[in-house]
Amino acid sequence: MAGLNAVITGWGFYVPPRRVTNTDIEHLLLETRQKRGQSVDPGRDLTNDAWITERTGIKERRFAGEGEFTSTMSAKAARRALERAGLGPRDIDFIIVATASPDYLFPSTAALIQNELGANRAGVIDLEAACTGFLYGLAVARGLIIAGTARTVLLVGAETLSRFLDFGDRGTSVLFGDGAGAVVIEASNASVGIESAVLRADGSKADLLLLPGGGSRNPASGDSQKNGLHYIKMAGAETFKLAVQMMSEAAVQAIQEAGLRQEDIDLFVPHQANVRIIDAIAKRLKLPAEKVFVNIQKYGNTSAASIPIALCEAVDAGKVKRGDKLLFVAFGGGFTWGACVTEWFGPVDAYRQKSLVGRLQRELEQRLEEIVNR
Repeated sequence: MAGLNAVITGWGFYVPPRRVTNTDIEHLLLETRQKRGQSVDPGRDLTNDAWITERTGIKERRFAGEGEFTSTMSAKAARRALERAGLGPRDIDFIIVATASPDYLFPSTAALIQNELGANRAGVIDLEAACTGFLYGLAVARGLIIAGTARTVLLVGAETLSRFLDFGDRGTSVLFGDGAGAVVIEASNASVGIESAVLRADGSKADLLLLPGGGSRNPASGDSQKNGLHYIKMAGAETFKLAVQMMSEAAVQAIQEAGLRQEDIDLFVPHQANVRIIDAIAKRLKLPAEKVFVNIQKYGNTSAASIPIALCEAVDAGKVKRGDKLLFVAFGGGFTWGACVTEWFGPVDAYRQKSLVGRLQRELEQRLEEIVNR
């Protein structure tokens, strides 16, 4: 891509320390059904480690502990990403948080993170595209940079979905986990960067995957709680089928728009929804197993956080080097889906030295502004 580009220069993630195994989920399901007076048929309702692993690939997931929220996990991931980028909070021009489980309806989780980090120069926005949120955020960050609105964007994907799980429903309660992943995206004249972004949606399928309570249609009330409207609802079979089809099509388009072929992809980092979905997409794209990064077995489906967490682990494991072409794909409630191709850039130590004058100028401007506003 000629001209100004958007490159990822920092990355970091955080997951809560509390591990919840498949056996733990099995016990929660049994306890919940017993409390509700629901019968359990061992033959039909068996939900043990083998059952969950075979159908999802998940062995365990992380649940947020007391005092942990989407904002607090996001701030921890963000600090790690900024450290990797060699930047401070005051270097951030804009903060984007992709989440379906914000701390509040308002103010935005991004505003809470801005305050926690001390990033008082940054504009903020929350973005809700469910599991596809991080990819939508990448596209928005890229647009802000190319438009000249921002030079440094902090993008976070984070979720605390464990607090919206019905442990009487094995179709959803076995899937989700909590965590946060963050990347720093900067303006650059480098030839590498975010090369394509394909974003799609189909609102006619909204009722197949949703959290019905808590908004203006079904505000929180005694009835909404009694009727289980604050739990995630999903039509699993339909979602699975559409996810494979739509993500595969978006991936092919994103690769083509980046001017590449499928064999040019160095690493495929998909949304970690279900290992069978990942395998099906990789097969359609003819990508060998060594080019597919999977960590769903450790964290489950962390929705908007899954791609940045997986990306961080892939980079830290040495599976990504500068110039590698990465493919991201995701699918989530809405339905929303998308794909993105980026050529990896990484840390910019040499570039950072060149930008020292600009940073000093920015700090001077901020101090003058503080003096004027006293």
